[in-house]
Amino acid sequence: MQTRSKMLKKAFTTAFPYTIPIFAGFWFLGITYGIYMNVSGFSFWYPMLMSITIFAGSIEFVTVNMLLGAFNPLQAFAMTLMINARHLFYGISMLDKFRGVGRKKFYLIFGMCDESFSINYTADIPEDVDRGWFMFFVTLLNHFYWFSGATLGGIFGSLIHFNTEGLEFVMTAMFVVIFMEQWLKEKNHTSSILGLIISLICLIAFGADNFIIPAMLAILAVLSLLRRPLEAGGAADDDNGNSADPDGSGQHRMEIGESGRGGEAQ
Repeated sequence: MQTRSKMLKKAFTTAFPYTIPIFAGFWFLGITYGIYMNVSGFSFWYPMLMSITIFAGSIEFVTVNMLLGAFNPLQAFAMTLMINARHLFYGISMLDKFRGVGRKKFYLIFGMCDESFSINYTADIPEDVDRGWFMFFVTLLNHFYWFSGATLGGIFGSLIHFNTEGLEFVMTAMFVVIFMEQWLKEKNHTSSILGLIISLICLIAFGADNFIIPAMLAILAVLSLLRRPLEAGGAADDDNGNSADPDGSGQHRMEIGESGRGGEAQ
């Protein structure tokens, strides 16, 4: 029992420093989300329960408008799938790392967000630290940061007396930041430009209230059809970059920088 206690303590104390930068970001966004839910007319237990059960920041912000709008399960399903489809690739990447961790795997799968994936995938875990418990505590701590921030925002949102008009724009701003981060990481902006053009066409054709699902389906269809040309163009860009940097050191530094930055917003 004492040995197990020491093992858990060692894993926790090793994992905690990795999550400190996440704490600052999750608390700010979580409190903002809780306040946003409060000014939208929801009690504090809505963000509290949603932060525990959903634990996907982007979708939780989107869910506010879904709850206020007409019941549309198809739109909710499509929106969730499109926004969080990247988690499919996270899961594939973590198959080997999750092997042999026991029942903790179920919570690790549920609690995997961009930040937890980034830490658990790239962290150099000491040999004397249990890998499964390290990943568990990273995931649990990040989950707690988001839950506590959202709950506090929901509780104290009603006590904050200032003009909250326009606070709902935080969701739009968040997606703009995510898009800009992706734009800066891309070498070839064709897919991003196509997404903007298709969304604009659907907005004009279907109107502001009905364009989201047609736009997502059209983007998925077009990018699927153009997948090979886009991949060929990306490979050509890589070849050109490697010719300018024959030893590959520049690419290696860029990959390290990208892995260190981790994911965007949940």
